Amino acid sequence: MPIFGLRIRLLGQTAYYTGPSNLVQGDHVLIEAEQGQSLAEVVSGPFSELPGIEVDTLPAVLRQAGPEDLKIGQENAGLAQAAMAFCRQCIRTRRLDMKLVDVEVFFDRSKFIFYFTAPARIDFRDLVKDLVREYRSRIELRQIGVRHETQMVGAVGNCGMVCCCRRYLRKFAPVTIRMAKEQNLFLNPAKISGICGRLLCCLSYEQENYEQFHRSCPRLGKKYQTSQGGMKVLRTNMFRNTLSVLTENNEEQELSLEEWEALSPRRPEGQQSGPQKPAGQPGQSDGLLVVSVSPEAIEDPALIDALLPEENEQEVTPIITEKSKTEGMVARRKRRRKPH
Repeated sequence: MPIFGLRIRLLGQTAYYTGPSNLVQGDHVLIEAEQGQSLAEVVSGPFSELPGIEVDTLPAVLRQAGPEDLKIGQENAGLAQAAMAFCRQCIRTRRLDMKLVDVEVFFDRSKFIFYFTAPARIDFRDLVKDLVREYRSRIELRQIGVRHETQMVGAVGNCGMVCCCRRYLRKFAPVTIRMAKEQNLFLNPAKISGICGRLLCCLSYEQENYEQFHRSCPRLGKKYQTSQGGMKVLRTNMFRNTLSVLTENNEEQELSLEEWEALSPRRPEGQQSGPQKPAGQPGQSDGLLVVSVSPEAIEDPALIDALLPEENEQEVTPIITEKSKTEGMVARRKRRRKPH
């Protein structure tokens, strides 16, 4: 079956499905997405094959959407806007420190998902009850990070284009400040940060090329002994495949990697570089809260305890034994007897 590129939201990410050959761009179809059945638009295709994608692993389109399905989709879009306005009003009324980003309504309206951001843990138990009583459906509050917020809302990046996360990025690759240093960028937060306030996702696009180049280059700032005397490595240029060195006569020279290898460089004895430290792994992001409540469980007395899980961090209580008490008393006595 041919392959089609489908998009659930305007300027959203494109997912690939197999479908009947009579589909054309602009048609709407029903698909089985991660959050249930969804209405999607055909934006590209048909393709017989795609690089790096196996046709057998792609999901199939359920069916082509009819006039009744399109009407339901428009009604769901209006319902999502109304639910967003109602939820924001409840947040203001209850003075909750959270920001509602988006609301998603399943095609069959069996579930509402409210996406929000918050700087800390939020006690939104009363908010969940308000939403369940209002819509009498399953309610899920899903906390997202600032990058996913930008992905859902959309924005224009420093390059003047719509953010990559909004257009085509499906997963966020780890981005560290080490990447900016290796790419010889000015460490100005305004220049290397995106709209979301985090490091630019595009820093990881060329990182593999930089890593390959740096593996074949000498270490910056180190002195090497060559066939033409001592030289100190000042900087490297990946685009020109060269490096700049400072000779013993305080002259700066630019050499290609081939010319550098021809000089038989070696570190002076006693200054041999040890094994390089492994690159720091990016810190794991904090677990984001996801709470799902059904109308049947809204009156459950145990709902209050079940909604908000306990903190992962446990307080460490010091254990004081008789031996530690004795050692502490002896240490205090010695300090008192110590002459000034």
